[in-house]
Amino acid sequence: MIAKFGIAGFVLLLGAALGLSQAAEDTQVQSHSSPGETREAAKAAGKAFAAHMQRAHGYLDAKQPALAIPEFQAAVAIDPENVDAQANLGVLLFFQGKAADSIPHFRAALAARKEEPGPGLAKIQGLLGMSEMRTLDFDDARKDMETAFPAIQDSRFQTQLGLELVGLDTQSGDLEKAAEVLAQLRKADPDNPEVLYAGYRTYSDLAGESMLALSLAEPDSAQMHQLLAHEDIRQGNTIPAIAQYRKAIAINPHLPGVHFELAELLRNSTDETLKKEAEEEYHAALLANPQDEKSILRLAEIDAEKGNIAQSYKGYTKAVELQPADADAKLGLAKTLIAMNQSDKALALLEETVKLEPTNATAHYRLATLYRKMGRTDDAKREVELYQKFKEMKEKLRGLYKELQTQPKEIRADEQNEQPEQ
Repeated sequence: MIAKFGIAGFVLLLGAALGLSQAAEDTQVQSHSSPGETREAAKAAGKAFAAHMQRAHGYLDAKQPALAIPEFQAAVAIDPENVDAQANLGVLLFFQGKAADSIPHFRAALAARKEEPGPGLAKIQGLLGMSEMRTLDFDDARKDMETAFPAIQDSRFQTQLGLELVGLDTQSGDLEKAAEVLAQLRKADPDNPEVLYAGYRTYSDLAGESMLALSLAEPDSAQMHQLLAHEDIRQGNTIPAIAQYRKAIAINPHLPGVHFELAELLRNSTDETLKKEAEEEYHAALLANPQDEKSILRLAEIDAEKGNIAQSYKGYTKAVELQPADADAKLGLAKTLIAMNQSDKALALLEETVKLEPTNATAHYRLATLYRKMGRTDDAKREVELYQKFKEMKEKLRGLYKELQTQPKEIRADEQNEQPEQ
């Protein structure tokens, strides 16, 4: 994976990161000369060293890394403690697939500058860890990659190093550590598909591990039936999932979250009889936890569907008070205020909603309608464009989830058959 970074780019950035200068090379060679050497011999060695380094960097500038290798090797033979020569030689060998050959040079570079840590050395230690991983030296690989990872300043290299570390942790069965690294990677690079896929795999493995542990520890517990319900939902098996939830409730009616989860499944059912039972389960969830904001929100939505505007207003208001950052609650309250002819209050809520959830097509539609009524033509046009953009995007996403009984909240159906005026 590191090859994506680019050989020349990585090597050329290395010298600057290490704070080196070719002007100091002659001095470095002289300072490492043996007591028996004459000044003239040391000076000649310094010139030879400088010549090799100059040619090596010239080849790198010309994007001919293979020709730079023998020059760096000659330079290292003259001055084994030169960090620039050792580090760049290690990098070039690594990119040639010679991980074992690169390791001594990385270690020499780190040893020579161990008193002066910096971002360049973190890169070297990261590459050392990758090389050790490829030579099956997993203990040293983990130690070096874990040390380097938080010190890397280049985001692309940190992502690649982190993914390598996640792979190592996953192979060794240390899924908790892998999840910790992934949390940092997702924060730094939230849209990277490799990071997202690695997260999917790791969290899926963690879920499978937890399911196995629970099935061995308490195979007929309420939690086990709740877990089996989740698995049925994931596979689109609605009826078996409902049965599993009912078993969980029979064992422990106070199981946290179980009534709300069952209610969500019932409400999304195509069976009208089951849909009617959802309201009872939301109320049961509130009996267990009167501050359950999600259940309050869902009951407000049901009241709005029934035309109980006053009751839905009360519920939406309570939900917003409990969770001001819930975009769905604010959108629901805004729609209720519009129905109550209080558009001014609704406008502020809708503007807050699109800040909390910019991809909410319904909120953009509602904003467009209000802006149009207020004569704010340009604002209305902008919101119409956003509405259409996110509606089309969600339609495409629904195709990926069409076989799932319950879809992610972000791609639930928006208000149907509504087209704001152009």
